[in-house]
Amino acid sequence: MGNFRRVPVGIIGASGYGGVQLVRLLLNHPELELVYLGGENSAGKSFSDIYPHLAHVVNLKVEALEPEAIARRCEVVFLSLPNGLACEIAPKLLEYGCKVLDLSADYRFRDLKTYSNWYGKKRQDIETVTNAIYGLPELYRDRISDTQLVACPGSYPTASLLALSPLLKQGLIVPESGIIDGKGGTSTGGRQAETHLLLSEAHNTLGAFNVARHRHTPEIEQICSDLAGHEVTVQFTHHLIPMVRGILATVYATLRDPGLVRDDLITIYKAFYRNSPWVKICEPGIYPQTKWTHGSNLCYLGIEVDPRTRRVIVISAIDNLIKGQSGQAIQCLNIMMGWDEMLGLPKLGFYP
Repeated sequence: MGNFRRVPVGIIGASGYGGVQLVRLLLNHPELELVYLGGENSAGKSFSDIYPHLAHVVNLKVEALEPEAIARRCEVVFLSLPNGLACEIAPKLLEYGCKVLDLSADYRFRDLKTYSNWYGKKRQDIETVTNAIYGLPELYRDRISDTQLVACPGSYPTASLLALSPLLKQGLIVPESGIIDGKGGTSTGGRQAETHLLLSEAHNTLGAFNVARHRHTPEIEQICSDLAGHEVTVQFTHHLIPMVRGILATVYATLRDPGLVRDDLITIYKAFYRNSPWVKICEPGIYPQTKWTHGSNLCYLGIEVDPRTRRVIVISAIDNLIKGQSGQAIQCLNIMMGWDEMLGLPKLGFYP
């Protein structure tokens, strides 16, 4: 049989929705072994006390956060923590030689001033920030393969940027004309108890939140500016939909060339994502739905052009907990390890 050895992996913050998705996916990964679950508030509890439905497959306790002890057991650590906590522990894990994948916003921004302005925390870990790579594989695959620290994107930025990237990279739109209408399920708010996420509050209604000041806006703008080669601003609005999982981002932008038609853009998108197995371009006249993506790491993109307004309309659908969070983190780890980026990830959604 040889000396096959799985890579030992740990999750800090395993009790949240991102953490439990990671547990499920890691248990099915042929090259990884889940050996550690950590969390301050849940330390000492059996993981099956938090998620009883996993009692028959996960026999681990949630342990305290001791970076040196974690590093002795784990080659890879996923940080699934609230914003502002990963930056306290990531530098120590990196110092001990771990590969780190952060699912929070702590390392998504190259400029710590931007982070502090939007997230309200002062930071000093400038060197660590400098070494972090933004974990959107479809754009930064080569950089991800050569780093120890990946800043996994937010779910709305993932859906939005996959829709916008070909347009900005190839200069097809007026950059500042970008408008993103995002709609997502209640799991986008995490597992914490918040009034607006209660069933009686969220069911049978539709509302917008953090209008003109959503924290994902500067994250989207940073990558859009990279793609365009100059500073870009976008309009992003988040709506809460009465469902558990899924994001649908409808992106509008003004075309530079009014002669471009839908079939032209579909050809451009298919070429742009030809080496991106997790992005699927819909055929003409087909527009994605969130249900297509449930439980999978796929992103579906539907494309239309309105000749009356000279606007392109791109509709992007993902599962916020998989491609928008834990699945994308594992996709990044596959690339960091030199494996097939589809390894161990679900290729089909749960349907219906």
